[in-house]
Amino acid sequence: MLTKKQYELLVFIDKRLNESGVSPSFEEMKEALDLRSKSGIHRLITGLEERGFIRRLPHRARALEVLRLPENLDAALSGPRAGVSPAADTAPPAPNVISGRFGAGPTLARSDTDNGPGEAISLPLYGRIAAGTPIEALRDHSNAVDVPPSMLGGGEHYALEVDGDSMVDAGIHDGDTVIIQRTDTAENGAIVVALVEGSEVTLKRLRRKGASVALEPANQAYETRIFGPDQVEVQGRLIGLMRKY
Repeated sequence: MLTKKQYELLVFIDKRLNESGVSPSFEEMKEALDLRSKSGIHRLITGLEERGFIRRLPHRARALEVLRLPENLDAALSGPRAGVSPAADTAPPAPNVISGRFGAGPTLARSDTDNGPGEAISLPLYGRIAAGTPIEALRDHSNAVDVPPSMLGGGEHYALEVDGDSMVDAGIHDGDTVIIQRTDTAENGAIVVALVEGSEVTLKRLRRKGASVALEPANQAYETRIFGPDQVEVQGRLIGLMRKY
């Protein structure tokens, strides 16, 4: 699954390669996606590369190759493209993300409900969250997960399904369901749900140093990303995990 911006960038790169045979510059990509900085383009390209949609050709400036396309994009093209295969599960997501302010919308499950002793509490399951390259976590109110009360503390909670392996060294695997306590603050070293630049969410370990905020993976195959204090907003703190075998 791609974020909206990753999808838009992939479409733009593919179109330019078809038209001219030359990939666009970072400046052209930045303007086409209406981003404020080239660092945003770098993160999008890294995400597309990690997910196997593009690759950078070595020893050549501005050299990108599209390896595969989302299924619905490939179907819209006039004909098949050599060497490019569609991905079955990568239609562009809806633009919804978990809002940084939870005042509106359905109430999250609270731990101080009327459930009897030992009775499971139903939490809303808000779709998949990346434990690799960030993806948009969708508010899908049709799904829920039952959680033992003993897993929950005070306050409000929700659940997310993990997509990716960048937190595997912290014991968080692809397909796990993580239980998140709603909060907009977290201590250094906590694993949090972070809203990045107002549009993408990710599950990472939070590190603060001075005015910088680092989102740190638990897998050496992924890089720690550094942001300014106004680029990252904490949306919750990991308090539990459930796994199916």
